[in-house]
Amino acid sequence: MTQRIETREPVLVRAAEAETVGAAPTLVTLLADVSTTGGVMSSARTRLGVGANGAAPHYHTGSSEMFFMLGGKLEVLVGEEIVTVSEGDMLVVPPLTTHAFRAAVDSAADVLIVFIPGVERFDYFRLLEKVGHGEATVQDLLDSQEKFDNHFVESPVWTESAKSRQ
Repeated sequence: MTQRIETREPVLVRAAEAETVGAAPTLVTLLADVSTTGGVMSSARTRLGVGANGAAPHYHTGSSEMFFMLGGKLEVLVGEEIVTVSEGDMLVVPPLTTHAFRAAVDSAADVLIVFIPGVERFDYFRLLEKVGHGEATVQDLLDSQEKFDNHFVESPVWTESAKSRQ
């Protein structure tokens, strides 16, 4: 039986009040975390410049990850296949499925990402920003895999695809 988690109040996030982390060509706007939604979901808007990398191959054990394309094109590894999603498309990656994403070589990407059920993600994105600024290490990121349910894996398909983009 699926447990239903109820939020106590509606959640409204004003664009002007949302925290944004990262730096061009990758910006992540933190919209709602599980502490805000009562565990139902967590969400962020990710904007990637033309051809920019998003996330390395990984999987989640407890959440599905939904990608809704607001604009541009995104290449997404789903298991052993790479699919391209474009403006208006939606993709849901179930738990335990290896996935990764990046903007297409000829396009930027603007994507709403939602985790259902939610997992605390805001501190994960803040940690990524710290790694980018040299304030944290890749080892810190690897040490956080259990905490953020973000488990990195190797993907020969993704690695070979990246080589063909160069």
